[in-house]
Amino acid sequence: MVSRVLITTDYLRPDDEVDHYLRRLGYETTHLPIRGRRDPAELAAALRDSTAALIANEPMTADVLARATALRVIVRTGVGYDSVDVDAAARLGITVSNLPGINANAVAEYTLGLLLAAARRLVHSAAGVAAGEWPREDGRELRGATLGLIGYGAVTRAVVPLARAFGMSVLCRTSVPAGERSDECVRFVELDELLAASDYISVHTALTERTRGLLDAAALRRMKPGAVLVNTARGPIVDEQALADAVRSGVIAGAALDVVCVEPLPADSPLRGVDGIVVYSHLAGQSAEARRAAGLEGAAELVASLRGAPRFAVNHPTLPSERGANHG
Repeated sequence: MVSRVLITTDYLRPDDEVDHYLRRLGYETTHLPIRGRRDPAELAAALRDSTAALIANEPMTADVLARATALRVIVRTGVGYDSVDVDAAARLGITVSNLPGINANAVAEYTLGLLLAAARRLVHSAAGVAAGEWPREDGRELRGATLGLIGYGAVTRAVVPLARAFGMSVLCRTSVPAGERSDECVRFVELDELLAASDYISVHTALTERTRGLLDAAALRRMKPGAVLVNTARGPIVDEQALADAVRSGVIAGAALDVVCVEPLPADSPLRGVDGIVVYSHLAGQSAEARRAAGLEGAAELVASLRGAPRFAVNHPTLPSERGANHG
């Protein structure tokens, strides 16, 4: 029987080059793009006859996976895979892959964009002009400022030369072993020192139980009063209520957030209406170049995984690949 592939990444469409690639190899594709939150029952129903899935950042819970009885492979068209219950997938014999570093350059450039926008108050200025005003407050230059980076993955490594080109000093907090830290332009420090010394702090670490809520009220109080927090990683790393309180009360100057705990941002989010906090719509990795690379690399990883040779698996299925055995 024909192997069926469900595609939920919103920028992948029928008849695009990813679709043509999969169909040329004999796979049948179904597109169900995610735009905002989705009922888990709808996702489970769409997965019912799917052998593999090329997915966006949507919840693949143990319950959803258990109901997808034909599923053998999941590939995230991005780096983060915290939305997938990888342990449950392993128990069910489902291989889960991500695409490490696939959008690192896009996220790095976007991060510098957020730093510049915050430093020069670009959103505030544009909003004022749109409202019929002509705001002329001064901003700050990045040159001479200290940038603190949390995490030392592909994105951080891409941010460093860009920040250095602007004349910034760079600190980094990471759990990566000292022998794997190769950048002489970066001073590696503990989190407390990074928080106290940085004018800008940018988050580039994975969401784990260790990093969930890492930047809570206590951490925010250790930052400089004029500091700005940037997050392009995962929303739950930051305590949103604590952040709103900290900016509103002047504990820190502001925040630029590309990711939040619940996406799209709820109407009752504590982040709304706080002068100094700007929320963007999870666009850091969404350049045309990164999207194309992620789609094609994701499709290639999906095919490799179905053939038993995944390159970027993040789990190790504990069951034989009996699920979907009759689907080619």
